[in-house]
Amino acid sequence: MPKSPEQRSYLVLENYIGGKFVSCRNHIDSYDPSTGEVYCKVPDSGKEEVDAAVAAAREAFPDWSARSPQQRGEVLNKLADLIEANMEEFIQAESKDQGKTVTFARTVDIPRSAYNFRFFASSVLHHTTDCSQMDHMGCLNYTVRCPVGVAGLISPWNLPLYLLTWKIAPAIATGNTVVAKPSEMTSVTAWMMCKLMGQAGVPPGVVNIVFGTGPRAGDALVSHPEVPLISFTGSSATARRITERSAPYCKKLSLELGGKNPAIIFADADLEQCIETTVRSSFSNQGEICLCTSRIYVERSIYSEFLERFVAAARKWKTGAPSDPNNHNGALISKEHLEKVRSFVALAKSEGAVIHCGEGVDCLDLPEPNKSGYFMPPTVISGISDRSRVMQEEIFGPVTCVCPFDTEDEAVARGNGVRYGLSATVWSRDVGRVHRLAQRLQAGLVWTNCWLVRDLNLPFGGMKHSGVGREGGKDSYHFFTEVKSITIKH
Repeated sequence: MPKSPEQRSYLVLENYIGGKFVSCRNHIDSYDPSTGEVYCKVPDSGKEEVDAAVAAAREAFPDWSARSPQQRGEVLNKLADLIEANMEEFIQAESKDQGKTVTFARTVDIPRSAYNFRFFASSVLHHTTDCSQMDHMGCLNYTVRCPVGVAGLISPWNLPLYLLTWKIAPAIATGNTVVAKPSEMTSVTAWMMCKLMGQAGVPPGVVNIVFGTGPRAGDALVSHPEVPLISFTGSSATARRITERSAPYCKKLSLELGGKNPAIIFADADLEQCIETTVRSSFSNQGEICLCTSRIYVERSIYSEFLERFVAAARKWKTGAPSDPNNHNGALISKEHLEKVRSFVALAKSEGAVIHCGEGVDCLDLPEPNKSGYFMPPTVISGISDRSRVMQEEIFGPVTCVCPFDTEDEAVARGNGVRYGLSATVWSRDVGRVHRLAQRLQAGLVWTNCWLVRDLNLPFGGMKHSGVGREGGKDSYHFFTEVKSITIKH
């Protein structure tokens, strides 16, 4: 017999403030997306907890910011060592909490989380500042960079530890202290990392993690007068709220938001490589990556062949139990999100589009424990207008739309015809063409004949409604520091 809710033992998380775990009076249910069952209780923190975390971060700031970059880097590297030493536990926890496959957590999320600390421990050592001479005035000008203070960091549910560490690492490497709020839907790996902080030599108060919802914990953090800087990854709607709430305090903001990313495929593309990569770019991590391809424009002369081969490849992209190594996709994050994604497919159908595979076409054969999980097979749609909400709004699920185009100018105009501008992919062997398109596409990242190849030194971020600011080696260094110009007359 299934256990009643009273009999079940839940994982109960606690906030991490000033180097100690602090219990919370109220909790939020967190679900295992692959079964649809509550398995974890997450603190429902508010102003009181955020105030305590900010106070701890302020107290820790003078000592931490006075350390050399090398000393801070040693702590970051030790934290990376400890994540790697506990790799398997982190992998299993991330899969269970988020719904993604164990394989994806093993190959992407957790290795990258450790690497984020290593990367910034090293990169922070290699920046130089500016100097200029004004000999005719007997003056020398130079710049210095100083940490800002307490950084407020808010990370999303799609790549939980990966994107949290992408913010914590540069913030503390540059001498700031932090108050971080992970998504209330995926808080477990952040809590597990807190257990390693003391062992890694992170002084109390340097990293504080407060769990809870955006409207309560997030709002208290972004409107706190003593948090001068906010880094947020998530939806454009939430970003608007953050901008409004932080505006009275003139905070520095870094906002990494949604995407409605086009792939533009020309007749001279290497179709085999293109189809294999575009299936991956459309459906990886259940389509829950801001960089996923959701609009595919194909030159008309190869459109029919591409569509047939692409649908066949999408059908081979297996969805099911996250623990099964044969599966490419696991479950979507929540029941509400699954319903939202399905509603877009229903809308496309009502507008006369063709659903070639996936939702409503192919049945999933799920193991018994997963029958109530939030699963959806890769779904390919054609025959949809560019003006449709399905083509304009971020769906953030395993859904992509395929359309034919005739000319390069048309492809660019349609590629740019949304309010987002995060990434784009171009498939062609014509060197001149790929350079032209890279220049003309309104996207912060343009990949040619590949997808998601990242050098962390280079800027990451989007144009238009896809965000404000950039992240990466130099960009994160600039964001998490204040520059000061100094003039000496001799």
